[in-house]
Amino acid sequence: MKDTEISLNPNLLVRHLKKPASEFTMEDIIKFIEDNEIEMLNFRYVGEDGKLKSLNFVINSKEHLITVLSCGERVDGSSLFSYIGAGSSDLYVIPRYKTAFINPFSEIPTLDILCSFYTNEGKPLESAPEYVLRKAHNEFKKATNCKLKALGELEYYVMSEPETLYPGLDQRGYHASPPFTNWGIIRKEALKLISECGGQIKYGHSEVGNFSNDHESFEQHEIEFLPTDVEDAADQMVIAKWILRMLGSQYGVNISFAPKITVGKAGSGMHIHMLVEKDGKNLMADDNGLTDTAKKVIAGLLDLAKPLTAFGNTIPTSYLRLVPHQEAPTNICWGDRNRSVLVRVPLGWWAKTSMIKNANPQQEKPVPYIEGKQTVELRSPDGSADIYSTLAGITVAAQHGLTMPNALELAEKLYVDVNIFKPENKEKLESLDSLPASCWESAEELDKKRAHFEKNGVFLPGMIDNMIEKLKAFNDKDLSERLYGLDDEIRKLVQDHLHCM
Repeated sequence: MKDTEISLNPNLLVRHLKKPASEFTMEDIIKFIEDNEIEMLNFRYVGEDGKLKSLNFVINSKEHLITVLSCGERVDGSSLFSYIGAGSSDLYVIPRYKTAFINPFSEIPTLDILCSFYTNEGKPLESAPEYVLRKAHNEFKKATNCKLKALGELEYYVMSEPETLYPGLDQRGYHASPPFTNWGIIRKEALKLISECGGQIKYGHSEVGNFSNDHESFEQHEIEFLPTDVEDAADQMVIAKWILRMLGSQYGVNISFAPKITVGKAGSGMHIHMLVEKDGKNLMADDNGLTDTAKKVIAGLLDLAKPLTAFGNTIPTSYLRLVPHQEAPTNICWGDRNRSVLVRVPLGWWAKTSMIKNANPQQEKPVPYIEGKQTVELRSPDGSADIYSTLAGITVAAQHGLTMPNALELAEKLYVDVNIFKPENKEKLESLDSLPASCWESAEELDKKRAHFEKNGVFLPGMIDNMIEKLKAFNDKDLSERLYGLDDEIRKLVQDHLHCM
């Protein structure tokens, strides 16, 4: 790591220890605790509900600290996972040193560390979400000799008392600035805190969703990350959601990642961008544009698009978002810079241009040409997704695309270069398959394609059974039709799922 990468890094531990987080050792953690007079240590881990849990330790001696950091602690697995029986429920939680961060909300100087689950035999818990993702990426690397990098777009609503002085325009909040947006202060504080906790952030901005009623104002925002190894991408999104909710609590406003707040207004997605990397080089684009590697990944995502909704769209209101004309996908296709498709290829700066020189004619020295920014974006997931399981499912789909024999043919067949919802493109729209329209349908599709996700033990059969059972328990088949025009029932449904995952 270069000196500038240390000095400019917002991660407080990286700057103090002068090394990248991936190289943190137990001795480094102890040194930081001693140097900064840290008084408490929190183990953090994600259970079945997708939310960060806490186990708190008062540091009372160096020997005690060494014991905790080297042995971890035991927890009741049956209270964290519904599929673990109470008769043999003890699990170990073991800290992953690279994830350590200063807790920004604790009045007592506190260090938090994300943990992994292990069994009584000292082996990784095969069904733990974090380990499922690790298995998926290991299989991907073994099959392709490449690694998968990913980033999430975290969209959320801030709900507060109505604004009367500068009310925002309905559904016109995209990149709005104060005073026409009121809760950028939370977004900017979150950007700072997430970065200090190790998250690699690209940017933040206000989003399209902006509306109000007599009692409440709704303002949509987004935080987007930078590409990182797929396991780290999951960690940083989980921490980010926790930080945003904590800030909302401090400011006395409601923060929701729910996919739909009300019908007819913009929903919140959790779009996932990804790229394939080999020896530090992004393989998604070259000087001629999108590569075959990228098209194969896209084909894998499209071929498994239906069962992927079982991971990424896990509550009934998910399917109130996946409707036409709301910049949310409904049909299985892909395209360039096209927000009506399921997989979008955003601008990636692969073409060599003179834009900087044109905008800055005073610039005499040549500016560096930065390669490797191209990604592809899966637009179906939303905030109800279990982040680890969703990224594991996406990793499985990407590997499937890179190894399936007809991937390029499928990609060519499902490419669209038009807005499929315009009347003149009706024939093209009718030729495309649709995403599931309910949790029930997603469960059915997962059951049909479960072998892809169970291959090589990435997802255990019991996990898939559990997901199917949970999705079908909503009994939401044809729910959209049943709720049409019933505003009170829709509001109750939204309220029931306001704080998903």
